[in-house]
Amino acid sequence: MQRVGFVVYPGFQIIGLAAATAFEVANLVSDNPVYESSVHSESGGTIRGSDAVSVDSATLDDTHFDTLIILGGTGIPDPSPGLLDYVRTAAGTVRRLASICTGAFILAETGLLDGRRATTHWLLAPELQTRFPAIKVEEDRIFLTDGTIWTSAGMSAGIDLALAMIEKDLGREIARSVAQTLVLYHRRAGGQSQHSTLLNFEPKSDRIQNAMDHARCNLKNTLSVEELADAAHLSPRQFSRIFRAETGISPAKAIEQLRIEAARLMLEQGHHPIEVIARETGFDDRNRMRRAFLRAYGVPPQDIRRNLADA
Repeated sequence: MQRVGFVVYPGFQIIGLAAATAFEVANLVSDNPVYESSVHSESGGTIRGSDAVSVDSATLDDTHFDTLIILGGTGIPDPSPGLLDYVRTAAGTVRRLASICTGAFILAETGLLDGRRATTHWLLAPELQTRFPAIKVEEDRIFLTDGTIWTSAGMSAGIDLALAMIEKDLGREIARSVAQTLVLYHRRAGGQSQHSTLLNFEPKSDRIQNAMDHARCNLKNTLSVEELADAAHLSPRQFSRIFRAETGISPAKAIEQLRIEAARLMLEQGHHPIEVIARETGFDDRNRMRRAFLRAYGVPPQDIRRNLADA
């Protein structure tokens, strides 16, 4: 039985404990139970979270954990010296040491992230890099692994972190079954962006939203202004004017961003040849896709695939 410990402290964010449910469900879909999860704090007892929820916790002692996960809070944690000492000591005994969201600041305070790649919630990633310049902060990642240390982005990314651990322990099929049981669309790969192109656009009208939904489902099409305008039930001229007014960019730029996001997701989720990815996402050829990736990320698709393999 693998013991998974979740470390909480006053002001922790309750959504981090959703990751415990992933391990619970993994036990249900496995032939034999694998994980035993528990919640711990420095002093033990009832610990109040960032909102109206409190949890009962056991005291951090000499209990051996296979995996120790430090939860985040809505702000930057202010860990006690005792908690920092415990984490430093635990790092030498656990198989995996992890943080969710701003829990990365606690790992950073211990010095365990120095020289390592790490991530946290995108809002606070610049602050993590400023405070701890020895860390290689990658702010646009869902989760990262560097040796025995795992870090994840904020909020729901803790579930992705847990699913990745389950996949590493029990295989892809079990992880997929857990994701399905949790009613998740899919397990996001670690290299996936913390941002969604469709969320970034935030069109104000249903007509423009309908056009973007049509584009997302038909990326292999040319997706001319005329086609998008027809989906929005507007004239091409009206569509272009309203689209730019609501999103701040041109339809052509928006479509390129959707194609890039879809292509990156295909890079993360499988091993399709880049030529196939370019064709399926409407870039037509790999050179056109390469130029788009260089504009968006500063690196070609091959580099992103290589980085994902190393994560």
